[in-house]
Amino acid sequence: MSSKTNPGNFFEDFQIGQVIEHAVPRTVTEGDRAVYGSLYPTRFAIPSSAVFAAASGLAVHPVEELIAFHIAFGKTVPDVSLNAVANLGYAELRFHQPVVPGDTLSTKSEVIGLKQNSNGKSGVVYVRSTATNQRGETALEWVRWVMVHKRDTELPAPETVLPELAKVVAVEDLVIPAGLDFAAYDFALAGEPFRYDDYAVGEKIDHVDGVTLTESEHQQATRLWQNTAKVHFNKEARPDGRNLIYGGHVISMARALSFNGLANAQMISAINGGSHVAPAFAGTTVYAWSEVLDKAEISDTVGALRLRLVATSGRDESMTLRTDEGKYADGVLLDLDYWVFIPR
Repeated sequence: MSSKTNPGNFFEDFQIGQVIEHAVPRTVTEGDRAVYGSLYPTRFAIPSSAVFAAASGLAVHPVEELIAFHIAFGKTVPDVSLNAVANLGYAELRFHQPVVPGDTLSTKSEVIGLKQNSNGKSGVVYVRSTATNQRGETALEWVRWVMVHKRDTELPAPETVLPELAKVVAVEDLVIPAGLDFAAYDFALAGEPFRYDDYAVGEKIDHVDGVTLTESEHQQATRLWQNTAKVHFNKEARPDGRNLIYGGHVISMARALSFNGLANAQMISAINGGSHVAPAFAGTTVYAWSEVLDKAEISDTVGALRLRLVATSGRDESMTLRTDEGKYADGVLLDLDYWVFIPR
């Protein structure tokens, strides 16, 4: 085998404190906005309309926050999760500023945790990743943990190091986009009349609509983000011979579905935590519901809602997250805890 090819890192290749500069910066284009809209039923007004974004005080028309996340995440895959079993979760994700067409994102990661699984065949790697733009400014940062195969199962387990992660990004750490002002917000154009005060902590919202995942769309999306993880494309990479749907595809689908009931939850500010509870495959029909976990007043015109977004396989009208035993209910695919900005 040629030594010029990259087989990807296995669990034993990671060390605490290791810093990885990920290859191939990626410039965001209007094409990303257009293709994203063709893949997901997204209708949020700010990323959809340059005029609406300008009326909200934003100097340049931003793309959806999750476009920036997917691009930055995709950069990490060849070094972190090329040999993954599955991506497991996220924490401490903050969007520091809107990403706009023309921005070029580069990503680096630091290994902050390691834990070998009891079967000795794989382990969990924790990394903190940071994406910067062409001016060297931080665009977003996050922690994720991923289960990675071992190359040599005979090697001893490394010392277990589990990072301490905040359960919630504090309100004072949310970054308000420069100029954001909802004083002139047009609720009719946005699609719904509901503002900050119309939502109550503990309220649950059934987003009603569902979308069936297809092989072609998830592969197109995953290639768009230059995510090369084998489990998404190579049926020989999994014992069951099926391509695993990229977890970010489920996140974007659920976020798009949440428009129905949360149309004015315009911008994602932070992701407090997230778990891919169960795998998704082509043919799965994804539904979503949300729960309001907390609220905060940000400015005279801007509020923040802390939401739990739950994606399910099949519609769950009871909106049940966990069983009486504390386990995730059957059908739950995604449990995502995040902050959004909303007009007051």
